[in-house]
Amino acid sequence: MKTAELLLDGFGRIRQAVAATLEEADAAALARRPVGNGNSIAWLLWHLSRVEDAQLASAAGLEQTWISQGFAARFDLPLAPRDTGYAHSTEQVDAVQAAPELLLAYYDAVHSQTVGFLTTLDDEDLDRIVDTRWDPPVTLGVRLVSTLADCLQHAGQAAYLRGLHTARPGA
Repeated sequence: MKTAELLLDGFGRIRQAVAATLEEADAAALARRPVGNGNSIAWLLWHLSRVEDAQLASAAGLEQTWISQGFAARFDLPLAPRDTGYAHSTEQVDAVQAAPELLLAYYDAVHSQTVGFLTTLDDEDLDRIVDTRWDPPVTLGVRLVSTLADCLQHAGQAAYLRGLHTARPGA
């Protein structure tokens, strides 16, 4: 297996988790926040999509699909156009609400751009420096793995919440 194939498999698992979490989801379940102030499913899936979109678009030298494909306008959130959700207040988390179809359409657009980029990579590309703000500077390989790890964690959190919202007492 080549590195690009491994990365494609990993990012494909995010896509599977997002789709499974959204399957037959309703607006109430997507907006519900555990303990009243935790992150909702909608926020978690929007955030992981924004993170993957922002990180991979930057590394690939592409525009974020959030902007280029009009998702910022379609979601119509009271947030800055390049906001990805880091350090959101409880009010900002509450503001992120969307239909399951829109959340999936956005993630699918992000995933499509991710796949397009990953298929162009050779092993040597992973050593390219993509962020000099850190010491040591961040390579493409490190950025891809950190993005994959972050998004998989959020996908798991969203799936867990979906299970909590659909679990039957005594089941």
